[in-house]
Amino acid sequence: MKLKTVFVLFLLAVVSLPLVAEPWVADLGDGTYKNPVLFADYSDPDVIRVGDDFYMVASSFTCIPGVPVLHSKDLVNWTIIGHVYDRLPLEKYNEPVHGEGSWAPSIRYHDGMFYVYFCTPHDGLFMAQTKDPAGKWELHHVVDVEMWEDPCPLWDDDGNAYLVRSKLRADILYLHKMSRDGKQILDNGEIIYYNVDKHPTIEGPKFLKKDGYYYILAPAGGVGQGWQTALRSRNIYGPYEDQIVLHTGSTDINGPHQGGLVELKSGEWWFMHFQERQPWGRIVHLQPVHWENGWPMMGKDIDNDGIGEPVASWKKPDVGKTWPVEIPQTTDEFNEKDLGMQWQWQANPQDAWYSLTANSGNMRLYSTRNLTQFGNLLFVPNLLLQKIASPEFTATTRLVFNPELPDEKAGLVMMGNEWAHIVMNNDKDGLEIAMYVGKYDRENDATQKIEAVKVKDNTCYLQLTFKENGECSFYYSLDGKDFQSLGTTFDVIEGHWIGAKVGIFCSSPNMQLSKGYADFDWFRME
Repeated sequence: MKLKTVFVLFLLAVVSLPLVAEPWVADLGDGTYKNPVLFADYSDPDVIRVGDDFYMVASSFTCIPGVPVLHSKDLVNWTIIGHVYDRLPLEKYNEPVHGEGSWAPSIRYHDGMFYVYFCTPHDGLFMAQTKDPAGKWELHHVVDVEMWEDPCPLWDDDGNAYLVRSKLRADILYLHKMSRDGKQILDNGEIIYYNVDKHPTIEGPKFLKKDGYYYILAPAGGVGQGWQTALRSRNIYGPYEDQIVLHTGSTDINGPHQGGLVELKSGEWWFMHFQERQPWGRIVHLQPVHWENGWPMMGKDIDNDGIGEPVASWKKPDVGKTWPVEIPQTTDEFNEKDLGMQWQWQANPQDAWYSLTANSGNMRLYSTRNLTQFGNLLFVPNLLLQKIASPEFTATTRLVFNPELPDEKAGLVMMGNEWAHIVMNNDKDGLEIAMYVGKYDRENDATQKIEAVKVKDNTCYLQLTFKENGECSFYYSLDGKDFQSLGTTFDVIEGHWIGAKVGIFCSSPNMQLSKGYADFDWFRME
């Protein structure tokens, strides 16, 4: 064979290979970082420093375990160390309740204790506390009330405790007195800020005190196109002055707001906030902060209008030393006895859904009965999912499928308000590998089989690729080496208040309970 022919065949082989991309690393290795620091859906982030350690929490909505806790030494490199709760203590969360669950948590440290506060839109105020943020949190349902959102506590210099919060679709900030242990609300609250003409959709308040001023940081203007407002007053009940301290300006970072302000030992101040970028969700940026005339000015005043704009890159925070590169967990070899911290279900989990010990080194997902419109995954609680964590990636898993009943399925899914998956399916004529697309439709079966191939063996390798343009493609292999394309490309769609997620599942549409199961040897994101 001529050299030219060999080269052409090599090029064709390379072009046909699935996408493999490097994980997103914000630390540039030269004392600087790039934004976003987390290319993943850590919505409504809040951050604190305790000693030399930084802790961040984010919204979970109905993804459970809920309210992830991340740790960093330098605000740039982060890992997941736990969750605030393993389940929400209300029966309705045993099934997916999209759009509800935990909204905009705040984290604070007071008198040796870590506190996290959050609301759900219809279940009221919750507080969790612990002495070890990587350990078990004690969850309290503080008050059952409608339409509260985005709470944040403040313990004043005299030890008295207060809670600021917003109200769903009301453009109002309220202040409540709390018991000193933070477990009780002591009054109905007072309105401390309302200016719908100047700061519509004001929400997500974060409370702090500095140099005799009470400060409330509150995003306004809406998720997609809003700005960061700072309020200040010498009196905790106001009146509060206001100032816009961060906006889009001439950058392409839309809606830069809602986050946490933190002071370093070195005296530097930094602000972590989100940017809505679909289908990833609300990804996290880090902005330098300097104080100007008593206001926390964020980012850089690129347009010389007295308002900060987000930076694309900057010198890393001064924490006294250089720390190793770390990123939140994604790949899982399923060699541990506990579920990896990157994983979340669509509802309160049940032990009957899975086992990490039934076949050591594998995640065994059982063929759980789901009687939902012949493949509608929106209301299936036992999807095991994780965040999209980079602009592009490839996800691959090795599957051994042991079904018992017809139409049981197990495989790899890209999930949002619409979904697509590649699965091994127990068809009436035997096992097949099939690619499906679906969306919720109240009247019709909206999940469609696009393409399928019959197989004899119950072992296969399934793969999906995600590109920065939002396209997802699916592949399968019988030997783990030769991957074949299956089905069609899929335009990935975000979920309800969350970004799209990727993961694995095993499901049965039958009335009869099944003894079927699927063993996933590993799940790798590259």
